[in-house]
Amino acid sequence: MSEHYDVVIAGAGPAGAQCARDLAQRDYDVLVLEAEPEDGFPRQSNKSTAGTFASMTGAFGIPDDVVMNYTDDVVLESPNRHFVQYQPGAVLEFADFKRWLVAEGRDHGAEYRFDARVNNPVVEDGDVVGVRYAGDEEVFGEIVIDATGPAAPLAKKLDVCGLERQNQAVGIEWEMEGVDVDHPEFADLTDAMMLRLDHEYAPGGYSWIFHTGGDTAKVGLCYIQNESYQRFGDASKSIDDHLNHWLETDPRFADAHRIADKQQHRGSAHIQMPADLSTDSFMAIGDTVPTIDPLWGEGIHKCMESARAAAITADRCLMGSQVDTSADAMAAYDDLWHARVAPDMRTRLTMTQLLYLAPNDRYDRLMNDLNAMDVETLSDANDGSIRGLSKLIHLDDVPLLARFAKQRLAE
Repeated sequence: MSEHYDVVIAGAGPAGAQCARDLAQRDYDVLVLEAEPEDGFPRQSNKSTAGTFASMTGAFGIPDDVVMNYTDDVVLESPNRHFVQYQPGAVLEFADFKRWLVAEGRDHGAEYRFDARVNNPVVEDGDVVGVRYAGDEEVFGEIVIDATGPAAPLAKKLDVCGLERQNQAVGIEWEMEGVDVDHPEFADLTDAMMLRLDHEYAPGGYSWIFHTGGDTAKVGLCYIQNESYQRFGDASKSIDDHLNHWLETDPRFADAHRIADKQQHRGSAHIQMPADLSTDSFMAIGDTVPTIDPLWGEGIHKCMESARAAAITADRCLMGSQVDTSADAMAAYDDLWHARVAPDMRTRLTMTQLLYLAPNDRYDRLMNDLNAMDVETLSDANDGSIRGLSKLIHLDDVPLLARFAKQRLAE
């Protein structure tokens, strides 16, 4: 006999596991299929810097024991300037966080199967009715959710996600000790998350130091191999070469070394507007969509919010005596995503593209502008308001804006 669940979720990352947690709390029969073996999980998918803010830890009840360090400030650096803003946050131990989410879902009744890589949707009469996994195993559900990230084996086959290779950002990170987080030549990074805009180290992207306590920190960089990378980068260098160059030339790493029992983190995410988000009996969530904040790369909170929106949608479609998983009913998820998860996605994408087209000296000027702003204007600028952004635009930015317009027209 075939197995049948209310909801079948592919992927046990933050989005998939949070969705399972929410639905299990509502007493739905939920099955999560995860490609990795349970022994050592998540060795293969421990890829996130896992920096987040108090709004996320509070909204989702994140416990202290998965937090490496609570932070007070966000620091932005350019080659010769910096800006500090008070903004409480947390750097999570990502593997512990993922295991905690799985345990939470199981406590509420969600079922997990590991070593269960999903490979295809099961479609009958044009509708998604289940998934095929681990070779030729099949399981069926009223609703199927793809939470596998950029791999998106279900969403791609259903023509839902529309991820484009030219919009793929790649990242690399090491956990290090011996980091001088309060070096006299730089801003004090004690209990801070720092993002550095500097094409020498991350052409068309940014690098980071997230303090994890004592003299330890997560150190990494990411970029998209787009026009900015081609203009400012060195195509002969790999992403490892760029990180090594930073580690070799920044005095904060003079006595630093990689923590022996910590693996290197590598990952990717797409920086683009999503295409469709759902269809009959199906939703794509988390980085499958994609959902990451394009400007500063904060992904966990957005993934969790998309999971919650999907759980709300599933609840609406399944509750009561009349189950309705038609495309029209599932489109409630699309509405929630655009209204609550990423309401200003298009604006933030525009800000991101402009930011990474700018040269290094413009980053120095940006830090000066940010330091001259009041808190309200800063908030407006971060939210993409014309009033706030106008304070950051100067007459000599016209060539940059023209280059940006030319790029947009080419797209």
